[in-house]
Amino acid sequence: MDGASTIEEVEAVETPTVISNPVANVVLTPEELIAKSIAPVKKEFLRPPQHTRPCPNVKGEDGVSSETNESDGYHSKYSKNTKSKRQLKRERQEEKKTGICPKVAKTGCVSSCTYGTDCRFSHDVDAYKAQKPVDLEGNCPFLSLEGPCPYGLACRYSGTHKDENAMEIVGMGNERYETNELKKAVQKLLWKNVMTFPKADAQLKALGILDNYKLKKGKAKGEGGEVEKVEVEGEVEMVEADQGIVNGSSTAFENDSGENGASTNKTECTEEVKLEEGNVKISLSTDGPRPIKMAKHSNGEPCSDDMDNGSMKNDLEMRTEVEASQTDDISSEADACLKLHPREKKLIDFSGKLYLAPLTTVGNLPFRRVCKNLGADITCGEMAMCTNLLQGQASEWALLRRHSSEDLFGVQICGSFPDTIARTVELIDRECTVDFIDINMGCPIDLVVDKGAGSCLLTKPVRMKGIIKAASATVDTPITVKVRTAYFEGKNRIDSLISDIGSWGATALTIHGRSRQQRYSKLADWDYIYQCARKAPDSLQVLGNGDIFSYVDWNKHLSDCPKISACMIARGSLIKPWLFTEIKEQRHWDISSSERLGIYKDYVRCGLQHWGSDTKGVETTRYFLLEWLSYLYRYIPVGLLDVVPSKLNWRSPSFYGRDDLETLMASESAADWIRISEMLLGKVPAGFHFAPKHKSNAYDKAENG
Repeated sequence: MDGASTIEEVEAVETPTVISNPVANVVLTPEELIAKSIAPVKKEFLRPPQHTRPCPNVKGEDGVSSETNESDGYHSKYSKNTKSKRQLKRERQEEKKTGICPKVAKTGCVSSCTYGTDCRFSHDVDAYKAQKPVDLEGNCPFLSLEGPCPYGLACRYSGTHKDENAMEIVGMGNERYETNELKKAVQKLLWKNVMTFPKADAQLKALGILDNYKLKKGKAKGEGGEVEKVEVEGEVEMVEADQGIVNGSSTAFENDSGENGASTNKTECTEEVKLEEGNVKISLSTDGPRPIKMAKHSNGEPCSDDMDNGSMKNDLEMRTEVEASQTDDISSEADACLKLHPREKKLIDFSGKLYLAPLTTVGNLPFRRVCKNLGADITCGEMAMCTNLLQGQASEWALLRRHSSEDLFGVQICGSFPDTIARTVELIDRECTVDFIDINMGCPIDLVVDKGAGSCLLTKPVRMKGIIKAASATVDTPITVKVRTAYFEGKNRIDSLISDIGSWGATALTIHGRSRQQRYSKLADWDYIYQCARKAPDSLQVLGNGDIFSYVDWNKHLSDCPKISACMIARGSLIKPWLFTEIKEQRHWDISSSERLGIYKDYVRCGLQHWGSDTKGVETTRYFLLEWLSYLYRYIPVGLLDVVPSKLNWRSPSFYGRDDLETLMASESAADWIRISEMLLGKVPAGFHFAPKHKSNAYDKAENG
């Protein structure tokens, strides 16, 4: 799509929703506006106060038009979900019946599907072509890759393929690839609870963590069976008794979140071998194979995977083959002296590097690729829950994916107990290629905190110690930690722990200058971050995080406290991802609307390569683009401000852009975000709805400072 067609399409779009201007009635100086945390936009660009107009009629799936008040963009026709989850599930199942078989779509040959008539997808190529939506404008995103388009006939850009036969469609470029995919063999081992973790268990025992969990008297009846009280170094937990080992972690110490506590089983001498299928490492006891525990669903039915194709027999054969080819493992005490000292581990120098923070939902792989192109040095995957990884959930393992352009890449995990995190760290080190592993101890989300993870760990320093020591001793990969200043406002405690965190084995510590109680309100306390950095030992690198929105902020924090190695950039990159370019080039970039649209196009291209160029992939890309747009609209162009640079906590008055596209990009209406997505990904399907996932995309209320 060229620039001319883009402008024509923007002019044809409805005028964005008008939001009343809170400062147009009163003449205030820029200094007075800044004191009220209101962005000092030049007067000629301010919108006059107007009454909000109703949303134009939008026809839904049933063809009935409706009018809603669009002053709150989240309640437009686009963002209403009138269907139940059951109905949506039924529609997805119907789509599978009418959808083309992936094998047939890729090859164009009906005989390529190994399931034949038993396939749950359609093999009627002519019928699929008849009902397939019209191709989107532009070229197939996989034309820049080597090899055929993996979606073939199902690709929404199939008209740009060289030939109708997908096997003949070969890309012309040499775009690079993604790694850290979950191998099917590993996933099955995790599903069947036969994966063991010799390194983690050996270190847990050496640290005495396994022996610290002692069952005490006093049983109580629960819904799931007998429940016992367990005292963990002064903390009482209610746990289910007489449970088996799940993936090498005793479920006898599992809370309501599913986080596994430390195992009471003795660590036996184990031997590690490689399975031929996918090079899956598994360690088994030399005393003989343990009986295989069948995974069950909640209704007590055996899992279909366990019953299909004689999987039980295959598991027994696999174990027999493993025992026949065993090799020595390092878990024996004799090899303990060969363990690397923390000082001998691979070190990462964070000094002066631009670190893109792990960002839930929006910090996906396509977004990281965009930031990497704009100057980010270090990237980190979205936060992944340890329990979900140990259970082999594909959606959680997708958060560990890495693009080859991410030359310095880490993953972030979150868990409640030392044994859970230690085993997850060993699993990631074994199956993935990462430069460091970050442990989240600062997440403020209630769902995470209620499970004893995230910032809840700030109230349990003994458990923090066990987690960091166990994780750092299990693998040679550098372990980093991310924390907040404290759990409760006004009760900072990281300064009293920072010297210990370095001795426990952490390579780097990132401090977000807010407490858990603050969430994202008020400004980050950088003075306290400086205080912690000055107390840190030389072996521990300290990084600051919070409210970095320009190269001026970056320079100020590093100059005010030279002990800070670098700064982590989080929400600032969501609102203006070109912030990395500004810092590297030391300038305020007055980016134009066409340049911003080019960044959106790059994101869409990366998204289609990551999620797919078929209909499902296009809509997934659209969803995450809309989530990102719910942050991007907060950007105020440099040329519109009386005072530069802008601050992250400034609230924006309603303003006109310098062209129609810039005005559209500044709209806070979800309907206008959808119009932008239609410029890049075509019209939305019938009945489409969208509402932002995170509350933090909106400005903080005035009473929060």
